[in-house]
Amino acid sequence: MIFEVSVQILLLLALAGFIAGFIDAIAGGGGLITVPALLLAGLPPVEALATNKLQGMCGSGSSVLAYASNGHVDIRKQWLSALASGLASVAGALLATVLPADVLNALLPILLIGIAIYFLIKPNMGDIDRAQRMGPTLFALTIVPLIGFYDGAFGPGTGSFFMLAFVSLAGYGVLKATAHTKTLNFASNVGSFLTFAFVGAIHWKIGLIMGVAQFAGARLGAMFAMKKGATLIKPLLVVVCILLAVRLLLNPENPIRTFIGI
Repeated sequence: MIFEVSVQILLLLALAGFIAGFIDAIAGGGGLITVPALLLAGLPPVEALATNKLQGMCGSGSSVLAYASNGHVDIRKQWLSALASGLASVAGALLATVLPADVLNALLPILLIGIAIYFLIKPNMGDIDRAQRMGPTLFALTIVPLIGFYDGAFGPGTGSFFMLAFVSLAGYGVLKATAHTKTLNFASNVGSFLTFAFVGAIHWKIGLIMGVAQFAGARLGAMFAMKKGATLIKPLLVVVCILLAVRLLLNPENPIRTFIGI
């Protein structure tokens, strides 16, 4: 793949990766920063998405290590969910070219605003687990593959969807949900990364440089999240969902803008 960028651009992309890793480890939405940065650097859309999976995998992996080492997630108990997320993301990445992108572009801002409202108005949402509405096996075989498939096919808001599922269906507290979200997000990143690598769409130098920076940012973000818990995660999640929805709505090609004539 022949594509060269200046040292200055690489440094700016590394900074974007660090900031994205910090935010993503707490509330998700790192792609809100990195994908536009890659596009502005001149990468074609498919290569930008593929390279983003490489650097994003480094960030989510860093978060998983931090949360697991502090006892917030037992990776051995998450093997089924992780496998389901990873395999579904492979299918999503393979089928990305035939998915109805216009429908996703139209629905996603609405869904993200809905998630933001849920976390904003939900009372007594802290770090204490609540009633479980779905068993872990059923959760792993139904909800997880759907979100993993979405991550491989499209991507934005995946962490928010996992968070909503863990809190509302699995009954997890906010910090525990965040830790488990990053575990499954890492698995879906691995699956889609392998798929994009197979078809040769990744810019390795940019992805690895951003990946190192995102690894460091995610480690720092996870430390902050574990220290502050729901008092930090909940408001940042709301803000990230709203910002991501606004960014999608500002896209001139978004079907919602076309529908209302703006």
